[in-house]
Formats: sequence, structure tokens, C-alpha cells
Amino acid sequence: MKILITGGAGFIGSHVVRRFVNSYANYAIYNLDALTYAGNLENLRDVENRPNYTFIKGDIVDEAFINKLFKTYHFDGVIHLAAESHVDRSIADPLAFVRTNVIGTVNLLNAARNAWGADFLGKRFYHISTDEVYGSLGSEGLFTEETPYDPNSPYSASKASSDHFVRAYGETYGLPYVITNCSNNYGPNHFPEKLIPLFINNIIEKKPLPVYGDGKYTRDWLFVEDHAMAIDLVFHKGKNHQTYNIGGFNEWQNIELVKLLCNLMDKKLGRLKGKSEELITYVKDRPGHDLRYAIDATKINKELGWKPSVTFEEGLERTIDWFLNNKEWLNHVTSGEYQKYYKKMYN
Repeated sequence: MKILITGGAGFIGSHVVRRFVNSYANYAIYNLDALTYAGNLENLRDVENRPNYTFIKGDIVDEAFINKLFKTYHFDGVIHLAAESHVDRSIADPLAFVRTNVIGTVNLLNAARNAWGADFLGKRFYHISTDEVYGSLGSEGLFTEETPYDPNSPYSASKASSDHFVRAYGETYGLPYVITNCSNNYGPNHFPEKLIPLFINNIIEKKPLPVYGDGKYTRDWLFVEDHAMAIDLVFHKGKNHQTYNIGGFNEWQNIELVKLLCNLMDKKLGRLKGKSEELITYVKDRPGHDLRYAIDATKINKELGWKPSVTFEEGLERTIDWFLNNKEWLNHVTSGEYQKYYKKMYN
């Protein structure tokens, strides 16, 4: 089986690539990534020389390139993770999110449909999405697969649009697809613009910890290796034309999460308890900030037997330990040096 994984040099994508390369020696895994600011081939040093792994540099927005790719490699499956994903960036530049998340997804759908023709036997298009397409919850309730879409940011609107296109291609052309909507991921190799890796780095550097508003925004957190395991299960055993929600069963208010992180970091760094909490700084709230996300992952649990393997506290400790033990990686990312790795490896 030949599988194209888009965005495979990114945070979640690299964990998915690693899992598939290591688990399925008889598969050919093709990692397509544009290597923009969050794509980092240093994430995959441990598998870059494996015989069943191939890296391809390219952009899903380039229609001609994507069509040629499908004609050249004859992919049997697509696991589509490539996306612009940071809400703050989407507020500053919405069109970048439309280009990658919407146009890029449609380019992949068209290429798959043209390459596969009417024979979809053994083929699958797997689209990875987010819980943010559902909008914001109050203090009660959970997102289910039937929750109506209600996106509130340019990022979530672009992901909602891409979800709709995938479903439309299933209905209109019979394309065999699955979609998953996941909660906030965290773990090793996380690019330090998102809350947990940003704050880990800032605590190390004794820099301010910027908390939006009153800090009471609530999120469900999913350990990235558990997400990769779920993606593996859905790709192989999920039902066509179905959506599965993937959540960590770990709801935390931002301010409580930050205090837990500070406490754990103080222990790891040998600092006095409460020292890192002094770095917490409340800042002006983000426009259109969703109050709460929470996922009901009953469906994937009942149908495919998936559930998180670690508690949030365990996953957070493993994440902190990874960052503290990989300071060279963190230094490369924060300085921009990681972008030179592609030239070194593939020049």
C-alpha cells in the first residue's frame, strides 16, 4: 500500500508518519510537506533513512504539482494533515488559511478522484480536522459527530469549509472518505507558538506567560501519540463516509493548566514552588475567543476500541521531559536554524 501523508513534517503529522513507518514495513509512506515555518524535518531524524519512507517537498496549493504527484506514485490512500492551524495567525492573515486549508484540500480531492477514477476499491481519503469547527460550548454539553458547525475564527471557518468539501466529494463522486475532528493536541515536537510548548519555553527562559482574558477558557487536551494511534485505527478500520470525534477526556481551564505547568516545571528545574507562577501575565483577549471546547469520543471508543492511554498529568510530564531533554531541537526551532536542515539533507 502506498500512502501519502500531507503535513508529515509538522507536529501531529510527524508522529503519524513515525507510527506508520515503524508499524507497517510493507507500506510505502510518502511524506509531503511544504516546510513552511512549522514544518521541521528534524522531527523525523529517527526514520529518515528507513526504506519504506520518502520525503517530498511541495505545496498542496500547487494544483499541477499535486496532480503530477498522484500520477507518478499511484497512491492508495491519503492522510491529509497539512493545514494552517494557529488561530492568531488566521486573524492576521485569513487568506493564507483559505489557500492552504480550502484550496489545498480541494486540489488533493481532485487529484485523488482523477487518479482513482471510478475504481475506489482499496482506496481511502482521510481528512483530519478540528473540534473548533463546532464553535463554542457553554458550561455544559459536549461536541458529538452530529453537532452543527458554527465556526468563529478564520481558522475554524477554513477547516469547516474543507470538511464540507470532503463530504461533498463523497456524496457527488462517491469518493471513499473518513473525517476526524480532534481536540487540542500536545506532546513532543510541538512548535512553540501554541500554549503548552510556548509556556514551557518561556518558563525555561523566565519570560512572561501571556494568558488571554481571565484565563477561564476551557479546552480538552489530547496527547499527540494517542491521536496518532487513533488515526491509525480510523484509517484501517473506520467506516467510509463517517466522522469520528477524538478527544482526550481532559478538560482544563487555561489558567489551571498554566498553574499545573508552572508547578511541574518548578520541580523539574529545581526552582522554588510558585516561582514560575510569578511569570503569569494577563493580556488583552483574542477576538472571537471560544469559551469552551469538549469532545464526546464515545463513537470511536465503541466502534474502534480507542481510548487515551495516558492521563493529562502523565502526558504533560512526558512532554516537559522531552523538551528539557531536547534543548538543541528547541533552540533550533526558536532561532529558525531548523529550516536549514532540509538543505543539509536534500541539497
